[in-house]
Amino acid sequence: MNALDKRVLLAAPRGFCAGVIRAIQTVEAALERYGPPVYVRHEIVHNKHVVRTLEKKGVVFVEEAAQVPEGAAVIFSAHGVAPAVHEEAARQNLTTIDATCPLVTKVHKEAVRFAQQDYDILLVGHQGHEEVTATLGHAPHRIQLVDGPADVAHIEVRDPRKVVWLSQTTLSGDETMETVHALKEKFPGLVSPPSDDICYATQNRQLAVKQLAAEAELVIVIGSRNSSNSERLVDVAVQAGANAAHLVDSADEIDEAWLQSVTTVGVTSGASAPEILVEGVLDWLAAWGFTDVSTITAAKESLTFSLPQELRTDRRVQAPTPRARTRRRSPPDEPCRLTDVHTDLR
Repeated sequence: MNALDKRVLLAAPRGFCAGVIRAIQTVEAALERYGPPVYVRHEIVHNKHVVRTLEKKGVVFVEEAAQVPEGAAVIFSAHGVAPAVHEEAARQNLTTIDATCPLVTKVHKEAVRFAQQDYDILLVGHQGHEEVTATLGHAPHRIQLVDGPADVAHIEVRDPRKVVWLSQTTLSGDETMETVHALKEKFPGLVSPPSDDICYATQNRQLAVKQLAAEAELVIVIGSRNSSNSERLVDVAVQAGANAAHLVDSADEIDEAWLQSVTTVGVTSGASAPEILVEGVLDWLAAWGFTDVSTITAAKESLTFSLPQELRTDRRVQAPTPRARTRRRSPPDEPCRLTDVHTDLR
C-alpha cells in the first residue's frame, strides 16, 4: 500500500464539551481558593488522564462524602448527585461545590417537576451509571429506569395517561429513540420532555462519527471505558458502516494489526477526553504512514457555562482556543487542534 493512499479523517467537534470544561475549571478554581487537598466525590469526569493529572495537583477522589474530613470542601462531579448526597454532606458540615453539568441539572429539574405533577417517569438510561443514579434520586417514588427496549415489557405505570419519558444525557440518540418507540407502543399517551435531554455535545460527536464511518474502514475513539458517551461513539461508528471501531485510552492501546488493509482511519474523542490524547494518536498513525489528515466538521459549538456560584467571580468558562498544527491537506481554518483547558491537559 502506497503511503500516499493512507489518510486520517478527524472528527469535529470532538473532545471536551462545555460541561466537562466547567467541571475541570471548577476543580482548578477550588485548588486556587482552598489549596490542596481538594476532595471530589467520584471522578470529576470519566477520563483516566484528567483524573491522574488532577491527582498530581492535590485532588483527592473519594467514593462517598463520608470519606471527606468534617468541615472540608467537597466537589460533586459533572454527572450530578441525588439530594440525599447533599443532605449527607450537610450533616458532616462540608463545604459543597456542585460541578454538575447544567444539562444534567435540567433533567433533574424535569424529574422533580413531573413528580410534583404526579406523573410516572420513565428514565431511559443505563443501570449503574452515575448520572442515572443521581437522576433516580430526585424522584425515587415516581421514576423507573428503562435500560433498553427489552426492559419495556416489565414496565408498569399507575395511569397510562400520565406517564413521561426522560433520558440520560450521554446516550446514542438512535439507541434512545428505539427504546422510546417501544414505550410509545405500550403507552400511546407517553409524554416527551419539553426539550431534548440528550446532550448537544453527545449528538454532535455522534453526527461527526456517522460521517467518518461512511468513508473510514477503521474508527478509533479516544476515551476511557467508563465514559458512556465514548462507548456510544464506538457503537455509532459500527452502525454507520465502519468495518471496525475501537475505544482506546491513548495511543499505547492501538494494535497495529487493526491497520491491515486499511487506507482510511477515522479519529474522534469522547466529551471527557483531552486533546493531548488525540495528538498522541495522530502521531502514532503518522509513524505508520497516515500523515494525510483532513477534518470532517459536522457542527460548530460555542456554548459556555459559568462556574458554580460558590466559585464565581464574574468569570465564565471559556471554550478551548484552536492551536495550529500543520498536516498535509488540512485546510488552514480547520478546527482540528482544539486545546484543552490548561497546558498540562493539552
